[in-house]
Amino acid sequence: MTAIGTGNTVAVVGTGTMGQGIAQVALVAGHRVRLYDSAPGRAEQAAGALVRRLDRLVEKGRITAAERDAARDRLSPATALAELADAALVVEAILEELKPKQELFRSLEDIVGDDCLLATNTSSLSVTAVAGGLRRPGRCVGLHFFNPAPLLPLVEVVSGFATDEAAATAAYDTAAAWGKKPVRCADTPGFIVNRIARPFYAEALRAYEERVADPATIDAVLRDGAGFKMGPFELTDLIGQDVNEAVTHSVWQSFFQDPKFTPSLAQRRLVESGLHGRKAGRGWYDYSEGAQRPAPHTAEPCPAPEAVALHARLPGPAAVLRELIEEAGIKVTRDRTPGESEGFIRLPGGACLALTNGYPATSVVYGRYIRFDLSLDYRAATRIALAASETCSEADVAEAVGLFQALGKEVSVIGDVPGMIVARTVAMIIDFAVDAAAREVATPEDIDTAMRLGVNYPGGPMEWVERLGAHWVWDLLDSMHHQNAGGRYVPSWALRRRADLEEQVLSS
Repeated sequence: MTAIGTGNTVAVVGTGTMGQGIAQVALVAGHRVRLYDSAPGRAEQAAGALVRRLDRLVEKGRITAAERDAARDRLSPATALAELADAALVVEAILEELKPKQELFRSLEDIVGDDCLLATNTSSLSVTAVAGGLRRPGRCVGLHFFNPAPLLPLVEVVSGFATDEAAATAAYDTAAAWGKKPVRCADTPGFIVNRIARPFYAEALRAYEERVADPATIDAVLRDGAGFKMGPFELTDLIGQDVNEAVTHSVWQSFFQDPKFTPSLAQRRLVESGLHGRKAGRGWYDYSEGAQRPAPHTAEPCPAPEAVALHARLPGPAAVLRELIEEAGIKVTRDRTPGESEGFIRLPGGACLALTNGYPATSVVYGRYIRFDLSLDYRAATRIALAASETCSEADVAEAVGLFQALGKEVSVIGDVPGMIVARTVAMIIDFAVDAAAREVATPEDIDTAMRLGVNYPGGPMEWVERLGAHWVWDLLDSMHHQNAGGRYVPSWALRRRADLEEQVLSS
């Protein structure tokens, strides 16, 4: 079994946003497409909506009028499941509940041919469970498109416990023939994207609950400081708070309430209040007409220091800061403080400015410390977050702010917590990715592809661990674990093993 040819019929069951999007993809690829919905009249309405979409593609020059007419002729609504009997592929995009999906596939099994591929577009349910009641579960596969399906290239091809290799290959090849970028993954809660992306939302919500900063500031730090296209609060407003919270809860339950996946009480309250985001007119932000988006907290301009002293080499990607400081015309001398192994910048007033390491700035171990947050690219970053220890003066903070402002960065001073904002988020995403790769959920290459294309990350987490160093990531999470009881930040054994191998290579 290879890619399903365009001479074969593709059926789509469920005509909501995802169903219509998948139908459009198959239709434009050249298939006959049959739409079915259990709600009377819904399939006819969806067919009409699809024709209007094709009209818009003609207006935009994406397809010709002749191609539109041919596609329209290949599209037909069905009033009964029995009309799907000739389908070579049926894609299910109905309610995200297990029982209705199982019942649908059992019904289809009595209608379609033995060689028909059955695919579920589920984003969080087990493909194994969906196929569990079938006589031939081997032909059931996950074919998870991302919304909007006609525009986003990623498709996760999910093999359930009983899925035949031939079925998975056919689904993969068909998605590729449709112009998509498929990735293979095992049937694990959340698959690739919804598993590995959880910390992007969860750590922002946790930081908000810890009163580290307000949503606008957290969004700005992750967007402008780390290169994410959208911050987690604005993104969940776009997705829908109810949808995002439901996926989080589903993954958490599927992992037997593992503390790493614990949902947010703050988000639960938002959902309970009906503040579901853009579609409701309000979520974390107000989307009513004339409403203004709150501005992130940004420090007022401060004078730049004339000189700073560097103690040892700054770790990881922060090493480039020396170049940036010198390029800004600030003199860099050598700090000769004895007994200090951590690389830091000594400010003129004596305070130490150091990259976050998983411990708060306020600590019995450290004195007047100011921590700066991680950036995946300090040269490109336009915003940096700072957190000062309780022993620092306003003058100390002003010197740190002025230094980063001299480098062309806006500065957000946030609450002092372990891991700050970007570092804790990126480290957790990396840990989830390394663990998933070690468990053979997907290959490292497919993980990076999925995260870049599925959620538009500024790189893949397997790429990030190479750049940051597994040992640095492990140390940060281990430090956070010792500051936060409960197991949320316990680094995975896979990350520990990678860090040990990294050390062996460096010492050899």
